[in-house]
Amino acid sequence: MATYWDPFREMDRLFGTFAANARQSGGMPMDLFRTGDHYVLSMDLPGVDPGTIDVSVEDRTLTIRAERTQRSDADAQWLVRERPTGTFARQLTMGRGLALDSISASYADGVLALTIPVSEDAKPRKIEVAHTAGSTQIGSSESHQTIES
Repeated sequence: MATYWDPFREMDRLFGTFAANARQSGGMPMDLFRTGDHYVLSMDLPGVDPGTIDVSVEDRTLTIRAERTQRSDADAQWLVRERPTGTFARQLTMGRGLALDSISASYADGVLALTIPVSEDAKPRKIEVAHTAGSTQIGSSESHQTIES
């Protein structure tokens, strides 16, 4: 029986309850999808200095950190201040079957994009079945019948 295995299922379970809170608190919203033999994670980081973005993997934990600095106008009189500032961080537990040493990252137009390949061991592969042509014997060791193909 074939089963579908999703290495991000545990991540979904852990972070599903926090999604609404993250949006309200100015978190790091993300999209995640699989295409071909890799996953793509896109994370919104508008207004973040690209030099402050840090992506690291330790064991099976992916950590993304970024910083949005506060505007420092000493004489400014703020009327509305809704955009969060400071350091943002998000950790994701990665499932087995991913090539964590081959993750690539890019940042453009306020979006951080990570490409996470599926490891070679986790990719489906075809197994050849060897068969031989010829005769097959049926019966006990005392009497042999030969069936010709």
